[in-house]
Parts: sequence; structure tokens; C-alpha cells
Amino acid sequence: MKITFTDAAKADIIGFLVDQGGKLPKAAEALDQESGGLLSEALKSGRFEGKEGQQAFVVLPKGSAAKRALLVGGGKAKGRNERALERIGAVVYKSQANSGFKSLAMTVGGADDAARIALGAKLAAYRFDDYRTKLKDEDKPSLTSISFVSEDAKAARAAFKPLDAGADGTYLARDLVNMPPNDLYPGSYAEKIETLAEHGLEIEILGEKELAKLGMNSMLGVGQGSVKESKLGIMKWMGGKAGDAPVALVGKGVCFDTGGISLKPGAGMEDMRGDMGGSAAVVGAMLALAKRKAKANVVGLVGLVENMPDGDAIRPGDILRSASGQTIEVQNTDAEGRLVLCDVLWYTQEKYKPAAIVDLATLTGAIVIGLGHHHAGMFTNNDKLADQLTAAGLAEGERVWRMPLGPEYDKQLKSKFADMRNIGGRAAGSITAAQFLQRFIQDGQTWAHLDIAGVAWVEGEKAPTDPSWASGFGPRLLDRWIADNYES
Repeated sequence: MKITFTDAAKADIIGFLVDQGGKLPKAAEALDQESGGLLSEALKSGRFEGKEGQQAFVVLPKGSAAKRALLVGGGKAKGRNERALERIGAVVYKSQANSGFKSLAMTVGGADDAARIALGAKLAAYRFDDYRTKLKDEDKPSLTSISFVSEDAKAARAAFKPLDAGADGTYLARDLVNMPPNDLYPGSYAEKIETLAEHGLEIEILGEKELAKLGMNSMLGVGQGSVKESKLGIMKWMGGKAGDAPVALVGKGVCFDTGGISLKPGAGMEDMRGDMGGSAAVVGAMLALAKRKAKANVVGLVGLVENMPDGDAIRPGDILRSASGQTIEVQNTDAEGRLVLCDVLWYTQEKYKPAAIVDLATLTGAIVIGLGHHHAGMFTNNDKLADQLTAAGLAEGERVWRMPLGPEYDKQLKSKFADMRNIGGRAAGSITAAQFLQRFIQDGQTWAHLDIAGVAWVEGEKAPTDPSWASGFGPRLLDRWIADNYES
């Protein structure tokens, strides 16, 4: 869908934002007069109060420049924050997407408001129809363009540009998570990452031979039961000062997770196509950074594997030697994400000496029990980083909630035969998983782990800006965190 910003409304549908109280805005008065008071009449007869998302439709007289007028409630102007503006944009798009009309012009006021409403419309317009072959025309959106009429169209365009880049990152993350595992496996995923070079990212892909030389036996152990070769995808954006240590983003990319020998129940296993949601967040964030030409040095690394049951698969009881040299007793092959991340985190520190690391993973079902589907669980060794990520999440509507870390949880990871085991039992499952990862974080390294198992995909009722099974959580959070803290 095409989104533009303009000083004058011209489209099939002309829309106006109406503050709570139901008073017709000045921008709509001329059209109201031309139509013989139809807009005013619609407000009165329809009990329109201007509550957020409330709508009234008016069919305009024959000969009018537009075919339809749309009045959209904006709620109370003083309490209209970024999330409210995005919801308004989403409601506008959804109400008119299948209207039969192609264009809509929405008068919204200030530049920042216009940009946020436009973001909401774009996020709501996402569709994943790549595998549909019998989609009827009436089920396809007719609306192909929305123009936002602002008091300062130039400023609105400027305000929307970084938001648009973040939305593109969200779109990419949604696409990746939605893709079926027969088409998205480590090799094909790596090929998709390689196409990002056209946006200026430096791309490097390591295969199993290179990973073996690096001693990444923990990650390789997860993938050894699959016929698909495991890969490490590396993306670099060096838009900051030469010599400045980069920020590192690390993502779990288990393209499909059967649980391995510790096989998952069959019901719902198809959702494990999304077990690479952490990697999708990183890939989407790197695209967003490149598209807006971020003035920061950032590296993104994603460990891409399949966890399959096979004669060559790792077994409960196996002991793996990680890239750090630490040994891990595998007690459950379905606790595989941490086995991937521990090697990628170690390599990231050894190779790039980053200023900070944020890793993302659909790591534990326990975090869903604890936080549901509204916050990602955040575990970090740094209070300042915790504050930064919390602020970025609130600013972009991708919220995180800090969870505890502490040495008292370490005893749950004790192994009789190795340096640690890969599970800590039922109690505090998401905490012990983070505690496991922290063992691979070097002294003095600023680090945060985001467990996004409850927010990467969501069934049932969701925000109007989130129309897909895959939410695309992460790119906008990471992009905002970097913009606010690593760019001057």
C-alpha cells in the first residue's frame, strides 16, 4: 500500500479525525457545506461522540470530488499518545480496505500525529498471501493508497521516514516467521539474508565446516539430526564512527523445532515454524537500520538450525563441548535454543568485542505462563541497559518486563558429569534458561536476553496493528534502542 503526505485532500474517500465531543473539525466544514450538511447530520443521527476508533460514513452527493466521507473518532486530544494514534491508523485502514475504493485521504493535523497514524495504517495493512492460489477478488483489499493531509506535509514525511523503516523491518520479520519450514530452513534462510546486501549490509554466512573450526559444537549438536546444514548468518552495518565498538544483536534461528529425541507433543507442533522468531527480529532490525542509514555500528548474528529426531540426533545424556570450552550435559533435547545461543554469544564477544549485546529468542514456555502475550521477558546484567530497553519498548509499543537473575538459581543447572546441564527443572524455567546463557557472557560485557516466546506469535484477539499470526516483534524495539542510545 502506498502512503503519502500532502497539503490537500484528493481521493475516493475523504476522512477527518474528530476529537472526543463530536464537534466537526474546521477542515471538514467546507465539505459539510458543499454536501448540504450531511457530515453534521451524520454526527448527530449516528450518536457519534468522537470516541477512539468510532466511525461514521457519509455517501456524498453525485458530482462531488470524492465518493465517500469518513469521520473517525480520535478520543481525547490530550490523552492521544503514540499507541492511540497507531490504533486510529489501523482502524481507518481496516474499515476501508475492502470498501471497493482505491484511495483515501485523511486529514489528521500535526506532522508527528500524521506520521504515527500512517505507521498504524501500514502495520495493519500487512498480509501474507504468498501461498494462496484461490483468493477471491472480493477478499483482496481494494484500497491501494492513503494520503495523510497534514499542517506540514514535509515535516510529516520526515517524521514518517524512520517509522517506515521500522515497519519494513516488522514486515520482514513477520514474513520470515510466517513462512513454512519446508521453504525456510537454514540454507534458504541464509540466502534471504544475503539479499539484504542490496541495502548496504555486509553479509557473511558460515557453514558447518567453519563452525566446527570455531568449536561451536553446542550449536552444531542441535542441528546434527537434520539433513539441512546449520548456518551462522552475520550482518554488519557500520554507519557510526570508525573504530567505535559495535552494538551486537543475536537471534535464535531454530527454523523448525520438533524437540529432537525429546519429541514435542503433536498437537500444535506446526507453530514451531516460528521458533526462529528471535532471528527474525534481528534480521528485521538490521534491515530497518540500513533503510534509515543509521549512524551506528551494529552487527547482527543469527544461529540457523533445525532440531530434528534422527539416528544422528543428540540424545539426552550426551555431553557437548561449547565454543567457550565449557561442557554441557544434554538432559532434554527440547531445550535447544540455549545450546545455539551460547555458542553464537561467545563467538560474538570473541570476534567483535561489542559495546553491548541483546539476544532475542523464543526460548521458554515458562515466560508465557509468567507474562502472557503482552510483554517479552528481559534478563540483564546491567541496570542502565534495562532502563534503555524498557524505554524503547514503551516508545514503540513492544514492551519488555525485567525478570530476575541471581546465583541462587545456578544450583538448578548443576550436572553430575559436566560443567552444567541444559535444563533447570520446572521451577523458574525462564530464569534458569537466562542463567544458563549468562555463563557464556564474559566479565564486564553488557548484555540482555529477551525471551519473546509469548509475543513472537499470538493466536486470538490482538492489537489492530497486528493482523498476522506472526507479530514481527523486535525490529522497532531494537531500532529505537539503538537510535536513542548509540546515535548522536
